[in-house]
Amino acid sequence: MLVPLTPVDLKRRAVRLFARKVGVVDGPRRFTYAEFGERTHRLANALIARGLERGDRVATLAFNSHALLEAYYGVLEAGGVLLPINVRLSPAEVARIVEHAGARFLLVDAELAQLTGTIPAATAPTLIWIGSRPTGRSEDLYEEMLEGASPAPPPPLDIDENDVAELFYTSGTTGDPRGVMLTHRNLYLHAMGVLVTLRASERDVQLHTISLFHVNGWGTPQAITAVGGTHVMLRKFDPGEVLKLIEQERVTRIFVVPTMLNMILHHEDVGRRDLSSLELVNTGGAPTPPDMVRRGERILGCRVVSGYGLTETSPMICFASEKSYLAGDDDEARIRRQASTGMPLIGTELTIVDSSGRELPWDGRAVGEIVVRSNVVTSGYFHDPEATAQAMVDGWFHTGDLATIDPEGYVLIVDRAKDIIVSGGENVSSIAVERTLYGHPDVLECAVIAVPDERWGEAVKAVVVLGPDAKATELSLLDFCSARLASFEVPKSIAFVDNLPKGGTGKILKRELREAYWKGYHKRVH
Repeated sequence: MLVPLTPVDLKRRAVRLFARKVGVVDGPRRFTYAEFGERTHRLANALIARGLERGDRVATLAFNSHALLEAYYGVLEAGGVLLPINVRLSPAEVARIVEHAGARFLLVDAELAQLTGTIPAATAPTLIWIGSRPTGRSEDLYEEMLEGASPAPPPPLDIDENDVAELFYTSGTTGDPRGVMLTHRNLYLHAMGVLVTLRASERDVQLHTISLFHVNGWGTPQAITAVGGTHVMLRKFDPGEVLKLIEQERVTRIFVVPTMLNMILHHEDVGRRDLSSLELVNTGGAPTPPDMVRRGERILGCRVVSGYGLTETSPMICFASEKSYLAGDDDEARIRRQASTGMPLIGTELTIVDSSGRELPWDGRAVGEIVVRSNVVTSGYFHDPEATAQAMVDGWFHTGDLATIDPEGYVLIVDRAKDIIVSGGENVSSIAVERTLYGHPDVLECAVIAVPDERWGEAVKAVVVLGPDAKATELSLLDFCSARLASFEVPKSIAFVDNLPKGGTGKILKRELREAYWKGYHKRVH
């Protein structure tokens, strides 16, 4: 008899084989896998008792916590679809998502109560408060609801592995967010691919630096649970707290976006904490400059390796593993490979194509759009067949990312299609310019964007955050770029700011930066 592929089985395995092991650490609270399993059962039974029916959407508005991790299994055990919502959205954006998804329940961190303020009464889901109950509210408290529910397994479900298990709305940087549907099969096979590639095991301790509303924090709820590893919850990213928890909990691996890694490397405690347990820092969400990989390995004393994925791909589809027969290459070559987008995971077919859909050579020079087909690719966008048809062409998902692939199969993203700057007829990769700027010791963060220019059409502009005690000036940074880039790639100007706008995962929002310069233009190209 064929057994359906579902992440629920990954939790069952952990509970059965690692019952006495501490599986979840959340501040002072620690749960063994047996206790974690009972809590997910209580959540499932409580939702069923309150009327949840198969396929109903259960939304969350929560920071990383044991409650959010429990929802990844309890909601599915009840037959529901989990809908984690980005806590950095506005109340109006939250309301649109809740209404579009038709959420039946909403688990809300009490601190985020204001985000529920514009949900129309006619479409309002049943609220359940995580933590304390806000003043004047009478809805259920999460912990009280669990205490009143049975710890026994909920009634067994005849799960179809092709049913939707999770629904994630994309960040909306290019318009209204779309609901990405991930099936039980997507999530299960993604976990298997991550485990094989990253070689996770029961001894691993994963610190959740990436918010779990961001497509599972890169799939870690399933992968780490599957092997009985330990989850350490971090409510909000703080580099000092990250360093403290690595030392305190003997963390072995973290997932970060480059801006997070940069903040960790510049923190005053980085040389004061015992980080000897750390074995892997996996970067993604944006390209990682080679200089940052090099500094990360030197300062943290562990491997720093890039990965790549999208919400629509569950998310990870590439990882920059080192091939054994390339180990004899010089260290610069190794660093470049680890800073690349990486090679496709097992079960993922990936290539690059031109505008007519023709596959381009893997020569490290030809630039084309990354297209993917795999069992981890979304089944489509929720209630949006037109967007689904646009993204899925002849069985291939079109990512919108432009890249090269070298003869060894290492992918290198050169830009998002919308982030290519066309200046005086020359195509400029904003990522290539950013990589160069990150090589300057005074640059903490940067973003390179196109701004309108009457002579060149579009001009290259860098927006830079300097590190503590930095002395760099616009002229010194321009000279630094001029020595390393073609003349047409060098920024025409540099603006210094105190911080850059970021999304829920710390990813820099270039659209917001561009708007200030394109105000009054009817389009965002020139």
